[in-house]
Amino acid sequence: MTETSPQRPSPRPLRVLAAMSGGVDSAVAAARAAEAGHDVTGVHLALSANPQSFRTGARGCCTIEDSRDARRAADVIGIPFYVWDLAERFREDVVADFVSEYEAGRTPNPCLRCNEKIKFAALLDKALALGFDAVCTGHYATVVLREDGTRELHRASDMAKDQSYVLGVLDEKQLAHAMFPLGDTVTTKEEIRAEAERRGLAVAKKPDSHDICFIADGDTQGFLASHLGTAEGDIVDESGTKVGTHQGAYGFTIGQRKGLRIGHPAPDGKPRYVLDISPVNNTVTVGPAEALDVTALTAIRPRWCGTAPEGPGRYTAQLRAHGGETPVSAEMTDGQLHVTFDEPVRGVAPGQAIVLYDGTRVVGSATIATTVRRTDPAPARA
Repeated sequence: MTETSPQRPSPRPLRVLAAMSGGVDSAVAAARAAEAGHDVTGVHLALSANPQSFRTGARGCCTIEDSRDARRAADVIGIPFYVWDLAERFREDVVADFVSEYEAGRTPNPCLRCNEKIKFAALLDKALALGFDAVCTGHYATVVLREDGTRELHRASDMAKDQSYVLGVLDEKQLAHAMFPLGDTVTTKEEIRAEAERRGLAVAKKPDSHDICFIADGDTQGFLASHLGTAEGDIVDESGTKVGTHQGAYGFTIGQRKGLRIGHPAPDGKPRYVLDISPVNNTVTVGPAEALDVTALTAIRPRWCGTAPEGPGRYTAQLRAHGGETPVSAEMTDGQLHVTFDEPVRGVAPGQAIVLYDGTRVVGSATIATTVRRTDPAPARA
């Protein structure tokens, strides 16, 4: 393998567009980029046609006060600042996708989709058209420059803050214009806040954003109901026996335990989990935890952070933003990624992203389409 090294600042200052959400991470990232000698311009993305409908206070990243916080941080850093309206693109590529995926019985990751479609597509395309060299964000990940001039995406130095999972959709061209100033320093979040305070940034004590930025009250089921309406359906057990009702199958996700509102316990007294969601007949199937054990999956729409792998390979896989790694065997066949787990894993839902790693290097990601469970009947022999 070609030797790699962390990406170093260019001998010449780069024209950098710093995406500033109004939070502490993006503010410190912009400050570090400017301190490194780059020509930095700050930009806040207006992602809602009605910003007041997004989360207020400090929990979101799309409010009017977030925009003001970002502007104040840019003023302290001493860089130009603009607000760009990407609300229509965000509505089409992220919000509408989120709703349609749930309507189809799948579980999407809107943060990953936002990175793919907004920050490193719409924003990056506009930045390059205006003559910028790179887009800078406050993500915790590392871009590594290889000796042959190509780039790789790696985990952050601090695994506790690593965000490479939601960046696994970036291709090599996008990585060539991506800058993550926080990724290669081993510092705690408290130290990042202390740095922000030393720099005079008022966002130093601002709480981190949580949940989904475009769902104002954090009620995902209520948000989906407002877009898709309510439709009463059955909750059934593995034998097909009705054990409850619901107001819309879209309001559930594979592996869910809470909020099922089943009137009576299972015969064995153990908790029941969502095993399957069928939008066709509006039915949710529940069962025991062991029925969630997934041994293999097929994923579609692969995106590679560099050259696509050839033939079968051994990797580790991450299945959710804050999940751990699990060893897998994987191979591309007929445009689909086929993955087999060394040990069964739970809570795997169609629509989620699976991200493959080779050590700390992000190989790429794909969208889970189907799963094979340990309890599934063995395929019939020919």
